[in-house]
Amino acid sequence: MQKNYVFAMATFFVWTFLLLLATAVIFINGDSRPNVLFLIIDDFRPALGSYGEQVITPNMDQLAAQSIRFTDAHAQQALCAPSRISFLTSRRPDSTRLWDFMSSYWRDAAGNFTTLPQHFKENGYYTVSLGKVFHRGRCSNFTDDYPLSWSIPAFRPTTKRETKKNKLCPGPDGNLYSYTMCPVNVTKMPKGTLPDIEITESAISVLRSLSRTKRKVKGKGRHKVMPSTDGHPTPHTPFFIAVGYHKPHLPFRYPEKYKDLYPIETIEMAKNPYFTTNLPPVAWEHWKDVRKGEDIPLSAQGVDYYQPMPDKYHLLMRQAYFAATSYIDHEVGRVLSTLEEEGLAGDTIIVLLGDHGWQLGEHQEWSKYSNFVSATRVPLIFHVPGLTDKTQRHHHHKFPLMDPFYRTRTNRPDLETPSVNYSGESRYTSSTGRYPGFVSNSLVELVDVFPTVAELASLPVPPLCPVDASGVALCTEGVSLVPLIHHITDTPSKVKVTNWKNATFSQYPRPSLFPSHKTNTPSQDRIAYMGYSMRTKKYRYTEWLSFNNSNFNVSWGDPLARELYIYSQDPLEDVNVADMSENVQIVRELSYQLGLNWRHALPVFNEDTTTVSTPTEWYVK
Repeated sequence: MQKNYVFAMATFFVWTFLLLLATAVIFINGDSRPNVLFLIIDDFRPALGSYGEQVITPNMDQLAAQSIRFTDAHAQQALCAPSRISFLTSRRPDSTRLWDFMSSYWRDAAGNFTTLPQHFKENGYYTVSLGKVFHRGRCSNFTDDYPLSWSIPAFRPTTKRETKKNKLCPGPDGNLYSYTMCPVNVTKMPKGTLPDIEITESAISVLRSLSRTKRKVKGKGRHKVMPSTDGHPTPHTPFFIAVGYHKPHLPFRYPEKYKDLYPIETIEMAKNPYFTTNLPPVAWEHWKDVRKGEDIPLSAQGVDYYQPMPDKYHLLMRQAYFAATSYIDHEVGRVLSTLEEEGLAGDTIIVLLGDHGWQLGEHQEWSKYSNFVSATRVPLIFHVPGLTDKTQRHHHHKFPLMDPFYRTRTNRPDLETPSVNYSGESRYTSSTGRYPGFVSNSLVELVDVFPTVAELASLPVPPLCPVDASGVALCTEGVSLVPLIHHITDTPSKVKVTNWKNATFSQYPRPSLFPSHKTNTPSQDRIAYMGYSMRTKKYRYTEWLSFNNSNFNVSWGDPLARELYIYSQDPLEDVNVADMSENVQIVRELSYQLGLNWRHALPVFNEDTTTVSTPTEWYVK
């Protein structure tokens, strides 16, 4: 234990030294390009007040109130590693050839693809990875893709490994256990902290090291950079900082005070906590990881894979997820308030997203590992200074740290949540956002993030990938959302949006047609079936097809199972109607379009480049 502690501290000091050294080296020329703060939250469904949920997230809601938020954004696979590699390369899982955690490093298995941070680094940005950005291990070459993607080695919290396997959750008998739901006294944790708190502290340290606060004066628009005493201009190299938080990923280990925000009597069951009618067995996920906790009275071995979560634990799980979310909201708030304290908020693009959704009892499902919308849908927020914050009333501060406990302490649920910033000022904004910001209900995907951020920062926008893009380093299988952002914010643009993409696409692998012990995360050599899912505004249609894990061929045209959900009749995806005779024509047309794949759902630019339109409105009327 002592050796591990010494090693961890040595690693931290070495990382800090490299950070300071790199900071000193890169500041050589002035640069007016915007910075980027990229916030990734693990297993994060849109459980935000600004998305209409009864979750206390005042800091992220404050960000949303000065941003554009996309309400219908979806991951390409509901699993951490494939999703992250997908949106960080802007390629879909079949292109990165990663459908699990550890089978391959995409640069070796699929192609030497340029990543989002690498694109910024190659264009003169200082790029930093803090926490869980790439998934750890073989899929990121055991280095988080350093040095290709990052200017300095990626920072991982020193307490992560210690808290992963140790029994740290206090039980009613005073002993420690491996619980799924684990509110803790932070001071009693290893090193007196938690991994996500470590990540926040590192982010604050980085932002302070990059700060220009002491050598700037306020001018119109951006802060001006003052010359130093030796007569040379004070340098400013733009940064791309990615901050990846671990929670609310399992286990739900969070500071115990956040549990007080959610009295168990106020927690409601999921709206549809029952098994989906006519669901094919291959589409079912038995949430083995949830069953591992010593506080859940279910077998992790899955003797009965369809055993429902008892109502008591259903409510406790939802309570713990919400509490962990409020915890992360506070950590995000600490980073955002520091960004402003250090004089960097005025010229920093902020992106906040979840790597995929998380099922909280919907469809009798828990965790991710499926194509249900509750597993693929994520929050996606873009803050662009001077563009998305123009509806916000003028306040002295953009991101004062918000207090989630204000209403609890005052016992006044009717009061809005106050913010208390570093200067002691207070202002009020409701947890759902007094200023709603901009909202887009268009269908968007996480593969769209890379080209969007590049265009917002005025970097070269990756072109659309050709069909065979294995030898193409920089391209996208998504589309920039900037035309949508300009359209929603009513900002002049060369491109006008008339129609947007018609569908989003996700997929999930299975080793067998029936639930088994390895159903949720099969390794590549065990994948035998792939569920390809397409979602439009009217339907979600899925085909489960044979998949050859050696040559990656798919048996298109010969589905072993199908799913169809018609949103006008079934908005929560509770009844699979794919085999009903009255839907034969709908299934035929959707099957054809699914086979054509995502390329035929993208918007296209007219030759005069003045409008954006789609091909025909091909999905069924």
